[in-house]
Amino acid sequence: MVDRDVLALDDPVGQSLGGHHAHLARRFGRAATYLPDVATFSAVSADPDATEWADLAGLLGPGELADMFSCPATPPPGWEPVFCLQGRQMVWPGIVRPDHSPAGAGTGNGVVELGGDSVAEMVDLVARTEPGPFWPRTHELGAYLGIRDHGTLVAMAGERLRPPGWTEISAVCTAPEARGRGHAARLVSALVARIVARGERPFLHVAEANTGAIALYERLGFTTRKQVTFRGFRTP
Repeated sequence: MVDRDVLALDDPVGQSLGGHHAHLARRFGRAATYLPDVATFSAVSADPDATEWADLAGLLGPGELADMFSCPATPPPGWEPVFCLQGRQMVWPGIVRPDHSPAGAGTGNGVVELGGDSVAEMVDLVARTEPGPFWPRTHELGAYLGIRDHGTLVAMAGERLRPPGWTEISAVCTAPEARGRGHAARLVSALVARIVARGERPFLHVAEANTGAIALYERLGFTTRKQVTFRGFRTP
């Protein structure tokens, strides 16, 4: 039997832009992308034609990055490849119980909320650790949690894509001087608790070369759903 809820993960960007993140979307024709400084991810249909690619080019503008995330569709000639990265999509297999934890689950144990007043620190930590793309408004995609050491932000993780029934955990990073203390595990576990508490399932994406992160996620209970390829192109 096909789990229809899981099928939403085949197009996490498009499903998010058309649903939970519709208020953060820009659209032109049948193409969509996020607002500037929120995210660079763009979406087209599963089998886009030339008109749809033209819609995306018109939406982004000439010479701009079309970050297609895990979309397997190939753009027409004239779209310059920018990057190609092998990765995997991992899911939390746990069953959501009807007796959800109360609102605010997943805090404590040194884990704190991060909001708009923490953006400069979050951007700086991402620049130092390079967990993936993060922009000044990325925190608007969902909840972000952090760990501070004497007031300094040394680790964080948050919520990114939101296809129906799911929430992606992303931007998991720890400053080099604070590694080996279990910060990433605490943050991911805190986010899992929050996501499950509201009746959704956690999932995440990770680069295939990041074997340390894959091992951590597996220890926390995540399993690999499928291999993916992250690709970006320059519009004509």
